[in-house]
Amino acid sequence: MLKLNGITKNYGTRQVLGNVSFTVADNRLTGFVGGNGAGKTTTMRIILGVLAPDGGEVTMNGQPLQTAQRRHFGYMPEERGLYPKMGVLDQVSYFARLHGFSKRDATHKATVLLNELDLGERLNDKIESLSLGNQQRVQIAASLVHDPEVLILDEPFSGLDPIAVDTVAQVLQSRAAQGVSVLFSSHQLDVVERLCDDLVIIAGGEIRAAGSREALREQHASNQYELMSTADAGWLRTQPGVRVTSFEGGNAQFIADSPAVAHTVLRTALTHGDVTGFSPLRPSLAQIFKEVIQ
Repeated sequence: MLKLNGITKNYGTRQVLGNVSFTVADNRLTGFVGGNGAGKTTTMRIILGVLAPDGGEVTMNGQPLQTAQRRHFGYMPEERGLYPKMGVLDQVSYFARLHGFSKRDATHKATVLLNELDLGERLNDKIESLSLGNQQRVQIAASLVHDPEVLILDEPFSGLDPIAVDTVAQVLQSRAAQGVSVLFSSHQLDVVERLCDDLVIIAGGEIRAAGSREALREQHASNQYELMSTADAGWLRTQPGVRVTSFEGGNAQFIADSPAVAHTVLRTALTHGDVTGFSPLRPSLAQIFKEVIQ
Protein backbone atom coordinates (compact mmCIF):
# COMPACT_ATOMS: atom_id res chain seq x y z
CA MET A 1 0.00 0.00 0.00
CA LEU A 2 1.31 3.41 -1.02
CA LYS A 3 0.47 6.29 1.29
CA LEU A 4 1.09 10.03 1.18
CA ASN A 5 1.16 11.77 4.54
CA GLY A 6 0.95 15.57 4.77
CA ILE A 7 2.96 16.30 1.61
CA THR A 8 3.79 19.97 1.04
CA LYS A 9 5.76 21.58 -1.78
CA ASN A 10 6.69 25.19 -2.40
CA TYR A 11 8.29 26.96 -5.33
CA GLY A 12 9.70 30.06 -3.73
CA THR A 13 6.86 31.78 -1.92
CA ARG A 14 4.20 29.89 -3.88
CA GLN A 15 2.76 26.78 -2.29
CA VAL A 16 1.82 24.19 -4.90
CA LEU A 17 0.93 21.35 -2.52
CA GLY A 18 -0.50 21.75 0.96
CA ASN A 19 -0.93 18.81 3.35
CA VAL A 20 -1.65 16.30 0.58
CA SER A 21 -2.63 12.95 2.10
CA PHE A 22 -4.22 9.91 0.44
CA THR A 23 -3.73 6.18 -0.07
CA VAL A 24 -3.20 4.09 -3.19
CA ALA A 25 -4.30 0.60 -2.17
CA ASP A 26 -3.16 -2.75 -3.55
CA ASN A 27 -5.50 -4.46 -6.02
CA ARG A 28 -7.27 -1.17 -6.73
CA LEU A 29 -7.37 1.53 -9.39
CA THR A 30 -7.19 5.03 -7.95
CA GLY A 31 -8.29 7.91 -10.16
CA PHE A 32 -6.50 11.22 -9.51
CA VAL A 33 -8.45 14.16 -10.91
CA GLY A 34 -8.09 17.91 -10.88
CA GLY A 35 -7.87 20.88 -13.20
CA ASN A 36 -4.72 22.09 -14.92
CA GLY A 37 -2.20 23.28 -12.34
CA ALA A 38 -4.03 21.55 -9.49
CA GLY A 39 -0.91 19.66 -8.38
CA LYS A 40 -1.37 16.19 -9.90
CA THR A 41 1.92 15.97 -11.78
CA THR A 42 3.89 17.48 -8.89
CA THR A 43 2.38 14.90 -6.55
CA MET A 44 3.28 12.06 -8.90
CA ARG A 45 6.85 13.30 -9.26
CA ILE A 46 7.22 13.38 -5.49
CA ILE A 47 5.97 9.78 -5.27
CA LEU A 48 8.59 8.82 -7.85
CA GLY A 49 11.39 10.69 -6.08
CA VAL A 50 11.93 13.10 -8.99
CA LEU A 51 11.00 15.96 -6.66
CA ALA A 52 11.59 16.17 -2.92
CA PRO A 53 8.71 17.37 -0.72
CA ASP A 54 9.20 20.27 1.65
CA GLY A 55 7.16 18.44 4.26
CA GLY A 56 5.47 15.12 4.87
CA GLU A 57 6.48 11.70 3.60
CA VAL A 58 5.56 8.92 1.21
CA THR A 59 5.43 5.42 2.69
CA MET A 60 5.14 1.93 1.23
CA ASN A 61 3.54 -0.70 3.46
CA GLY A 62 4.08 1.56 6.47
CA GLN A 63 7.78 2.26 5.82
CA PRO A 64 9.38 5.35 4.23
CA LEU A 65 9.63 4.85 0.50
CA GLN A 66 13.18 4.06 -0.62
CA THR A 67 14.95 4.25 -3.99
CA ALA A 68 15.18 0.46 -4.18
CA GLN A 69 11.39 0.18 -3.94
CA ARG A 70 10.89 2.81 -6.63
CA ARG A 71 12.78 0.58 -9.07
CA HIS A 72 9.71 -1.62 -8.97
CA PHE A 73 7.44 1.26 -9.98
CA GLY A 74 6.11 1.84 -13.47
CA TYR A 75 5.66 5.41 -14.66
CA MET A 76 4.13 6.94 -17.73
CA PRO A 77 4.62 10.72 -18.00
CA GLU A 78 2.14 12.91 -19.83
CA GLU A 79 4.94 13.97 -22.18
CA ARG A 80 6.16 11.53 -24.85
CA GLY A 81 9.24 9.62 -23.66
CA LEU A 82 9.88 7.36 -26.67
CA TYR A 83 12.67 7.13 -29.26
CA PRO A 84 10.93 7.96 -32.57
CA LYS A 85 13.37 6.07 -34.82
CA MET A 86 13.14 2.78 -32.90
CA GLY A 87 10.75 -0.02 -33.76
CA VAL A 88 7.83 -0.67 -31.42
CA LEU A 89 9.04 -4.06 -30.18
CA ASP A 90 12.65 -2.91 -29.89
CA GLN A 91 11.53 0.12 -27.87
CA VAL A 92 9.49 -1.79 -25.30
CA SER A 93 11.97 -4.67 -24.96
CA TYR A 94 14.74 -2.08 -24.47
CA PHE A 95 12.92 -0.76 -21.40
CA ALA A 96 12.55 -4.31 -20.09
CA ARG A 97 16.29 -4.89 -20.48
CA LEU A 98 16.96 -1.69 -18.51
CA HIS A 99 15.21 -3.46 -15.63
CA GLY A 100 17.50 -6.47 -15.86
CA PHE A 101 15.66 -8.86 -18.15
CA SER A 102 17.66 -10.88 -20.66
CA LYS A 103 17.24 -10.04 -24.33
CA ARG A 104 15.17 -13.17 -24.88
CA ASP A 105 12.88 -12.60 -21.88
CA ALA A 106 12.57 -8.90 -22.66
CA THR A 107 11.51 -9.61 -26.24
CA HIS A 108 8.99 -12.22 -25.09
CA LYS A 109 7.46 -9.98 -22.41
CA ALA A 110 7.28 -7.02 -24.78
CA THR A 111 5.62 -9.11 -27.50
CA VAL A 112 2.98 -10.50 -25.16
CA LEU A 113 2.20 -7.07 -23.72
CA LEU A 114 2.01 -5.32 -27.09
CA ASN A 115 -0.39 -7.97 -28.33
CA GLU A 116 -2.47 -7.43 -25.20
CA LEU A 117 -2.62 -3.74 -26.12
CA ASP A 118 -3.70 -4.61 -29.71
CA LEU A 119 -0.38 -3.54 -31.23
CA GLY A 120 0.65 -6.99 -32.44
CA GLU A 121 0.55 -5.92 -36.09
CA ARG A 122 2.79 -2.90 -35.45
CA LEU A 123 5.72 -4.61 -33.73
CA ASN A 124 8.26 -3.70 -36.42
CA ASP A 125 6.91 -0.23 -37.19
CA LYS A 126 8.91 2.79 -36.13
CA ILE A 127 7.45 4.86 -33.31
CA GLU A 128 7.33 7.99 -35.47
CA SER A 129 5.06 6.23 -37.99
CA LEU A 130 2.36 5.55 -35.41
CA SER A 131 -0.67 7.67 -34.62
CA LEU A 132 -0.57 9.57 -31.35
CA GLY A 133 -3.02 7.09 -29.86
CA ASN A 134 -0.83 4.12 -30.77
CA GLN A 135 2.24 5.92 -29.44
CA GLN A 136 0.33 6.36 -26.21
CA ARG A 137 -0.26 2.61 -26.02
CA VAL A 138 3.43 1.92 -26.63
CA GLN A 139 4.27 4.30 -23.81
CA ILE A 140 1.85 2.45 -21.52
CA ALA A 141 3.52 -0.82 -22.53
CA ALA A 142 6.92 0.63 -21.62
CA SER A 143 5.65 1.43 -18.12
CA LEU A 144 4.26 -2.10 -17.66
CA VAL A 145 6.82 -4.38 -19.27
CA HIS A 146 8.91 -4.96 -16.12
CA ASP A 147 5.89 -6.08 -14.03
CA PRO A 148 5.82 -3.12 -11.61
CA GLU A 149 4.34 -3.37 -8.12
CA VAL A 150 3.09 0.22 -8.32
CA LEU A 151 1.92 1.91 -11.51
CA ILE A 152 1.79 5.72 -11.86
CA LEU A 153 0.19 6.97 -15.07
CA ASP A 154 -0.20 10.64 -16.02
CA GLU A 155 -3.11 11.02 -18.49
CA PRO A 156 -2.91 7.47 -19.93
CA PHE A 157 -6.13 7.85 -21.93
CA SER A 158 -5.15 11.06 -23.70
CA GLY A 159 -5.54 10.74 -27.45
CA LEU A 160 -7.14 7.30 -27.35
CA ASP A 161 -10.30 6.45 -29.28
CA PRO A 162 -13.12 4.66 -27.40
CA ILE A 163 -11.96 1.18 -28.50
CA ALA A 164 -8.39 1.90 -27.39
CA VAL A 165 -9.69 3.29 -24.08
CA ASP A 166 -11.47 -0.02 -23.45
CA THR A 167 -8.34 -1.99 -24.37
CA VAL A 168 -6.11 0.00 -22.02
CA ALA A 169 -8.76 -0.11 -19.28
CA GLN A 170 -8.87 -3.91 -19.46
CA VAL A 171 -5.08 -4.10 -19.18
CA LEU A 172 -5.04 -1.83 -16.13
CA GLN A 173 -7.88 -3.72 -14.47
CA SER A 174 -6.00 -6.96 -15.09
CA ARG A 175 -2.87 -5.60 -13.40
CA ALA A 176 -4.85 -4.31 -10.43
CA ALA A 177 -6.46 -7.74 -10.06
CA GLN A 178 -2.95 -9.19 -9.86
CA GLY A 179 -2.15 -6.95 -6.86
CA VAL A 180 -0.66 -3.86 -8.50
CA SER A 181 -1.41 -0.46 -6.95
CA VAL A 182 -2.49 1.79 -9.82
CA LEU A 183 -2.69 5.59 -9.64
CA PHE A 184 -3.71 7.40 -12.81
CA SER A 185 -4.67 10.96 -13.58
CA SER A 186 -7.16 11.91 -16.24
CA HIS A 187 -9.34 14.80 -17.37
CA GLN A 188 -11.84 12.30 -18.79
CA LEU A 189 -14.14 12.05 -15.80
CA ASP A 190 -16.47 9.55 -17.45
CA VAL A 191 -13.55 7.14 -17.94
CA VAL A 192 -12.35 7.65 -14.37
CA GLU A 193 -15.82 7.03 -12.98
CA ARG A 194 -16.25 3.85 -14.99
CA LEU A 195 -12.79 2.45 -14.29
CA CYS A 196 -11.59 3.43 -10.85
CA ASP A 197 -12.24 1.86 -7.45
CA ASP A 198 -11.07 4.92 -5.49
CA LEU A 199 -11.03 8.64 -6.22
CA VAL A 200 -8.79 11.51 -5.19
CA ILE A 201 -9.84 15.03 -6.17
CA ILE A 202 -7.25 17.81 -5.91
CA ALA A 203 -7.66 21.56 -6.45
CA GLY A 204 -5.26 24.36 -5.63
CA GLY A 205 -2.73 21.88 -4.28
CA GLU A 206 -5.14 20.54 -1.65
CA ILE A 207 -7.11 17.31 -1.50
CA ARG A 208 -10.81 18.18 -1.66
CA ALA A 209 -12.18 14.63 -1.58
CA ALA A 210 -10.76 11.11 -1.32
CA GLY A 211 -12.27 7.67 -0.84
CA SER A 212 -13.96 4.85 -2.66
CA ARG A 213 -16.10 5.79 -5.63
CA GLU A 214 -19.31 4.57 -4.02
CA ALA A 215 -18.55 6.15 -0.64
CA LEU A 216 -17.98 9.54 -2.27
CA ARG A 217 -21.16 9.25 -4.30
CA GLU A 218 -23.06 8.39 -1.11
CA GLN A 219 -21.38 11.19 0.84
CA HIS A 220 -22.23 13.84 -1.74
CA ALA A 221 -25.71 12.60 -2.54
CA SER A 222 -28.42 15.20 -2.15
CA ASN A 223 -32.08 14.53 -1.36
CA GLN A 224 -32.76 13.81 -5.03
CA TYR A 225 -34.92 10.84 -5.98
CA GLU A 226 -36.36 9.10 -8.99
CA LEU A 227 -39.94 7.82 -9.16
CA MET A 228 -41.14 5.41 -11.83
CA SER A 229 -44.85 4.68 -11.87
CA THR A 230 -47.61 3.38 -14.13
CA ALA A 231 -49.73 6.42 -13.27
CA ASP A 232 -49.20 10.03 -14.30
CA ALA A 233 -46.95 11.72 -11.74
CA GLY A 234 -48.21 15.24 -12.32
CA TRP A 235 -49.45 15.39 -8.73
CA LEU A 236 -45.82 15.68 -7.60
CA ARG A 237 -45.76 19.32 -8.72
CA THR A 238 -48.09 20.28 -5.86
CA GLN A 239 -46.56 18.01 -3.22
CA PRO A 240 -45.29 20.01 -0.19
CA GLY A 241 -41.51 20.02 0.25
CA VAL A 242 -40.86 18.73 -3.28
CA ARG A 243 -39.18 20.38 -6.28
CA VAL A 244 -39.56 18.43 -9.53
CA THR A 245 -36.42 18.52 -11.70
CA SER A 246 -37.50 16.15 -14.47
CA PHE A 247 -40.92 14.88 -15.50
CA GLU A 248 -42.29 12.59 -18.20
CA GLY A 249 -45.58 10.74 -17.70
CA GLY A 250 -45.18 8.38 -14.77
CA ASN A 251 -41.43 8.98 -14.45
CA ALA A 252 -40.11 11.90 -12.44
CA GLN A 253 -37.01 13.11 -10.68
CA PHE A 254 -37.35 15.42 -7.72
CA ILE A 255 -35.57 16.98 -4.76
CA ALA A 256 -37.18 16.43 -1.36
CA ASP A 257 -36.68 18.73 1.60
CA SER A 258 -35.98 15.66 3.77
CA PRO A 259 -36.02 11.86 3.69
CA ALA A 260 -39.38 12.02 5.46
CA VAL A 261 -40.81 14.02 2.56
CA ALA A 262 -39.46 11.43 0.13
CA HIS A 263 -41.18 8.64 2.08
CA THR A 264 -44.44 10.60 1.93
CA VAL A 265 -44.01 10.86 -1.85
CA LEU A 266 -43.62 7.10 -2.09
CA ARG A 267 -46.71 6.42 0.00
CA THR A 268 -48.70 8.89 -2.08
CA ALA A 269 -47.46 7.40 -5.35
CA LEU A 270 -48.70 3.97 -4.25
CA THR A 271 -52.22 5.39 -3.93
CA HIS A 272 -52.12 6.58 -7.54
CA GLY A 273 -50.96 3.36 -9.19
CA ASP A 274 -48.23 0.76 -9.34
CA VAL A 275 -44.72 2.00 -8.48
CA THR A 276 -42.12 0.25 -10.64
CA GLY A 277 -39.13 2.07 -9.22
CA PHE A 278 -38.22 4.46 -6.43
CA SER A 279 -34.63 5.27 -5.43
CA PRO A 280 -32.27 8.07 -4.41
CA LEU A 281 -30.12 9.48 -7.19
CA ARG A 282 -26.39 9.49 -6.58
CA PRO A 283 -24.26 12.19 -8.18
CA SER A 284 -21.84 11.54 -11.02
CA LEU A 285 -18.11 12.17 -10.59
CA ALA A 286 -18.48 15.32 -12.69
CA GLN A 287 -21.11 16.64 -10.27
CA ILE A 288 -18.97 15.77 -7.22
CA PHE A 289 -15.94 17.38 -8.86
CA LYS A 290 -17.80 20.64 -9.50
CA GLU A 291 -19.15 20.65 -5.96
CA VAL A 292 -15.86 20.11 -4.10
CA ILE A 293 -13.66 22.49 -6.11
CA GLN A 294 -15.95 25.48 -5.74
